[in-house]
Amino acid sequence: FGLEKDAIVCGNGSDELIALLTRAYAGLGDEVLFSRHGFLMYRLSTMAVGATPRAAPEKNLRTDVEALLAMVTPATRIVFLGNPNNPTGSYLSATEMHELRRRLPGDVLLAIDAAYAEFVEAQDYDSGEDLVRAGDNTVMLRTFSKIYGLAGLRLGWAYCPASVAEVLHRVRGPFNTSSPAQAAALAALDDVEHEAKSRTHNRVWRQWLAEELAKQGYRVHPSVGNFLLVEFADADKADAFLKSRGLIMRKMGPYQLGHCLRITIGTEAETRATAAALAEFAGAPALVRAER
Repeated sequence: FGLEKDAIVCGNGSDELIALLTRAYAGLGDEVLFSRHGFLMYRLSTMAVGATPRAAPEKNLRTDVEALLAMVTPATRIVFLGNPNNPTGSYLSATEMHELRRRLPGDVLLAIDAAYAEFVEAQDYDSGEDLVRAGDNTVMLRTFSKIYGLAGLRLGWAYCPASVAEVLHRVRGPFNTSSPAQAAALAALDDVEHEAKSRTHNRVWRQWLAEELAKQGYRVHPSVGNFLLVEFADADKADAFLKSRGLIMRKMGPYQLGHCLRITIGTEAETRATAAALAEFAGAPALVRAER
């Protein structure tokens, strides 16, 4: 990635790094801020250290910079921002991110969770390296769980200012990452052909599935990640129906999106099977199944 090695801290998935940041920089009487539909670990890690989680409203399931800034108080210690965001699939442009950092107080740590960065092909997107280099109060989090497919091995990494990296090294366990995970990560980084194929596959089949589901009458939210957030009149019934066909989606109740399911883009066969099942669930013509 062309980054300074001393500025990188590895963790047992980026989940551990989120937890370490809250341990190091927040506690009783402090507040941690994130967008309303942000990754659940921001809230859970905040509560684990006794700090107060605060969720800012979003606009059309997209992080609202003005709303975030309006909720900053003297007690705010960290702002976590998923970019792209999980589970909505939306993102903020590089310009919006720079504006957010510029207007945040200097003593507030901005933690940019760029777990899905490798999937993003939008020209106005930036994963956060420049903001980390520009000051002492921004961290970028990344992971091998997504495009590299190593979620079960648990390896994430943070790109940090020297002062933050030093703190994370003091609070992390000395053996927090395993040798098999490190070996697999090195092999994954070398396999640039697989990464490129995965990115292309995701772009093609994410668009295909979004278009198919829209034809069937479902509301599909725009996404730059490797998943789609889809609305249902009854998401529980849709989930049960899909499971009866051997298809497992992510229910969104904990994210206050109980009317939605998050659908990860799988293989071509899996994606077509999902579209066919949802066409059947909606009572739409089974033209998708006919294509299989």
